[in-house]
Amino acid sequence: MTDRAAVDLTGFNPFNPAVQQCPHLYYRAMQEQTPAFRVEGTNLYMVTRHESITPILRDTHTFSSKFGSAGDMPSGDVVDRLRAVIATGWPQVPTMLTIDPPQQTRYRGTVAPFFTPRRMAELRGPVTEIVNRLIDAMPTNGVCNFVKAFAEPLPIEAIAHVLNVPADRLADFKRWSDDSIANIGSVITDERRIEAAEGIVEFQHYFAEQIERRRGKDDETSQADGEPRDLMSELVHAQIDDFDDDGAESRRALTMAEILSILQQLLVAGNETTTKALTEGMMLLAQHPEQWALLQADPAGRAAAVTEEVLRLSTPTQGMFRVVTADTDIDGVPVPAGSRVIVVYAGANRDPAVWGDDADAFNPDRPNMKDHLAFGKGAHFCLGAPLSRVEMQVAFELLARRLRGVSLAETNDFVYHPSFVLRGLVKLDVHVQVLEGAAP
Repeated sequence: MTDRAAVDLTGFNPFNPAVQQCPHLYYRAMQEQTPAFRVEGTNLYMVTRHESITPILRDTHTFSSKFGSAGDMPSGDVVDRLRAVIATGWPQVPTMLTIDPPQQTRYRGTVAPFFTPRRMAELRGPVTEIVNRLIDAMPTNGVCNFVKAFAEPLPIEAIAHVLNVPADRLADFKRWSDDSIANIGSVITDERRIEAAEGIVEFQHYFAEQIERRRGKDDETSQADGEPRDLMSELVHAQIDDFDDDGAESRRALTMAEILSILQQLLVAGNETTTKALTEGMMLLAQHPEQWALLQADPAGRAAAVTEEVLRLSTPTQGMFRVVTADTDIDGVPVPAGSRVIVVYAGANRDPAVWGDDADAFNPDRPNMKDHLAFGKGAHFCLGAPLSRVEMQVAFELLARRLRGVSLAETNDFVYHPSFVLRGLVKLDVHVQVLEGAAP
């Protein structure tokens, strides 16, 4: 790793693949130079200091989430090709991620009851079964790609359980999720852009059929058919506040486009970030045998602390966009209306002002772990955070119980996906030794 004193921010471009492989040195240099770093030749400002990000997240009026796309924009004939593909599905209406309160709050309220502590406690059993099954499939004493063997299937199966869809569609789930994030923080080819749009429309048609099956069914009918009241059923029966042109308030059901938008966001948030955090966590534990030993000595008691420190260091959602609605300043740096701001959670989560001189170190015993921003903060705090925490805590606990040892294979190249928003390893080859005997 290069000394940050040698980092030159001249011509810095967050889309640069070399930057995306190791961005933390650049974020630290930004922290030391300015509260808001302007990307040369653009209206894009990057905010990396913890103390500067928190007020931005609270001020949803000045710093709006109506930022539209989080990737590069298409041009030329590909625009017409995309329109033709999208026309075969439903409009991708803003519901939670790219909309502000109070509208965002109304949409969020339709699914928030499904992520209560009681619901999460009920999910520990199914998550435990998934984790044990994935460990059972690992080599008894050999090398596996932890991403494919564990980190990808666990959150995919968990969100599939939440949505009550059959296991034979899990591969489609993963493909649709990849299509949904293809352009987030990345530069992609026109053909990949078209392919991703086609996958999203396929996702829409599959879930539209599932939603129609649930329309018109009340709780008694569902129970008679042997179907539980799942999250999709909750959305079908949900009512939200609405206002007509005269400002009169009424209640209405969600449209198909709104339900599909919410489901698409849950699908992505429910697996992509958890996959990346689990992978980074396994790498960190393999690199720090002393922490692995402490986790093995007290799996149930230490899994939560390990989870939070992994989230802080990995920060799978490295940052998120905001649009400035009026001329303002960020800790003295003038930012004109219309500018786009990236709140860099990954920078804040390694800010020495909060985490001390060892901000880059893996230390699950930090006293101020609640201050990390891996799930954001405020109105847009990640709705799926409780589910992600359950999955990660169960995973780290059972991996510590059931693996005698873990080490990194020599075949690793530690290449990250080319995105400055969603950051995670492409693969992680790990040598595992699974303890004999039945799962606990």
